Amino acid sequence: MTLRLLAFAASLRQASWSRRLLGVTVEVARANGAEVDVAEFHEFDMPLYDADLQAAEGIPPGAQLLSARIGAADGILLASPEYNFSMPGTLKNAIDWVSRVKPMPIRGKSAMLLSTSPGLVGGNRGLWALRIPLESLGAHVYPDMFSLAQGDKAFDAAGQFTDPVVRERLTKMVQEYLKVAEALAAT
Repeated sequence: MTLRLLAFAASLRQASWSRRLLGVTVEVARANGAEVDVAEFHEFDMPLYDADLQAAEGIPPGAQLLSARIGAADGILLASPEYNFSMPGTLKNAIDWVSRVKPMPIRGKSAMLLSTSPGLVGGNRGLWALRIPLESLGAHVYPDMFSLAQGDKAFDAAGQFTDPVVRERLTKMVQEYLKVAEALAAT
């Protein structure tokens, strides 16, 4: 069985460090046998969640697309920036819309969370906030989260890590996540 993953960075900025981190993570996952569907967060454009809008018009196309891509995957690689010690509002909004789709596509999926920031915490506080809705919706969030401090200095011009020790740490974590994700997908 080939493990199928959906990967996206929950950042809208084209040159974001989250996108760079996701790019390296996808390389590692593919090198370890995973099939990875890389999405752009812009593909899932949707209005602010509004129950009246949902009742009148249903689930918006962007949320339907995200739901379908999650549903087709065994797991999710999600790189998220940290905004004001939490996840971006756009990501929380997407989760709120997807949670209204039946059957709810996040339930039973594995997820690996990643972050980076120019600070010394690497966006980790945002990942803790992100775990809450994902786990409450039934996702199996991998216990270890990859947070990269000083992301503004961590990548070379080609988008690779400047420090091989960081690459080794990410590789080991992705390999361990893939084992867990494969076991969950097989059940």
